[in-house]
Amino acid sequence: MANAPASAVAAASVALVLGVLYAAVSAYWGSGGTALLDTVGGAFQRAGRTGGAGLIAVVWVTVLLKLLAAILGFVAVVGRPRLAAARRRLVQRPAWAAALMLILYGGALSITGWLVQLGVVSAAANADQKALRWHAFLWDPWFLVWGLLLAVGLVRSRRSRAALPLVAR
Repeated sequence: MANAPASAVAAASVALVLGVLYAAVSAYWGSGGTALLDTVGGAFQRAGRTGGAGLIAVVWVTVLLKLLAAILGFVAVVGRPRLAAARRRLVQRPAWAAALMLILYGGALSITGWLVQLGVVSAAANADQKALRWHAFLWDPWFLVWGLLLAVGLVRSRRSRAALPLVAR
């Protein structure tokens, strides 16, 4: 059975790194770290500084979901030829769901953030301008790029599978 093409592996590998790094940032904050916390803004920034148990639980669930999405996406692309058909579907469906959620969430928030930064959309008078900039240019596009790379990896690995002779599938 053929391996995934290099372009699929590269996209999935970068997506894996982006996901793990994003989870690491969340884990840092969940462990009580405060660097860059002021770039998040709002209730999360305030609650992050006070360390409420509810927020800490949400942060750690987020860490686990980010890691799960990153690892499942990588396995769906790189492990695809080695997985049995039933297992492949169990891995690929959530990987596609993660890619779509990352693209939609990151895309919607990035576009909104960019529109605010361009002055097309007005932010609330009491909005944290620093946090808005960080969301527009780092936090939200990070989700978008991660999702796009994951989708590219999934599409390219699927195309390589479609090119295999029916007997090898």
